[in-house]
Amino acid sequence: MQFKNALLSLVLVFVFCCGAIAADTYAIDPVHSSVGFSVQHMVISHVTGNFQDFSGTIVYDEKDASKCSVQVHIKTASIDTRNQKRDGDLRSDSFFNASAFPEITFTSTRIEKTTDGYIAHGALTMHGVSKDIALPFTVSGTIKDPGGRTRLGAQAGMTIDRQDFGLTYSKTLDNGGLMVGNDVKIDLAVEAVKQ
Repeated sequence: MQFKNALLSLVLVFVFCCGAIAADTYAIDPVHSSVGFSVQHMVISHVTGNFQDFSGTIVYDEKDASKCSVQVHIKTASIDTRNQKRDGDLRSDSFFNASAFPEITFTSTRIEKTTDGYIAHGALTMHGVSKDIALPFTVSGTIKDPGGRTRLGAQAGMTIDRQDFGLTYSKTLDNGGLMVGNDVKIDLAVEAVKQ
C-alpha cells in the first residue's frame, strides 16, 4: 500500500513538473531589440524616439497561452530622441520626472490567443500611475543562433494617451493645436534568448 502511494506521488510530481516546464523562459536581448515611440509635434509632424535601457522576460508556450507571461522594465532616463535639450526636458518634472519615477513597467496578468496573434492583458505603470491595458503582439517564431541558443522574435504595438498617466504638460499653439500631442504610438521589436 505504501509502495502504491509513493508511486502515485511520483507520477503526480512528474505530471506536474512536465506541465510546469512546458513553457520556456526567454530574456529580452536589448542589443537586438527596440522600444520605440512617436508623438505628434506642433500638429504637422511626428517626433520619434526610443529607450536605450530596458530588460524583461517572456514565458512562452506555443500550445498553451495560459502558461505565457510578459514582464518588462524600461529606464525612463534612457530616453533618446536624438536631441539633448529635448531629452533633458523629457526627463524633467514636466514629463517623465525620471528621478522620481525611474522605470516604466509592464506586467501581464494573462495572455489571450487570437486569430491574429496574442493579447497581453496587464498593468502598465508610468509616472507613478498604473493602468490596465491590452497589448496586442505577434510571435514570429523561434530559431537557433550560431551559438546554439534558442531565440524568440516578437513584435507589439499600440497607442496610449499620455494624459492617462499624468503626463499632461503641453502648450497650445496659435491655431489651437497642441505643441505635443496626447496620443503616443508605441512600437516594440523584441528578440529574446531562452534561459
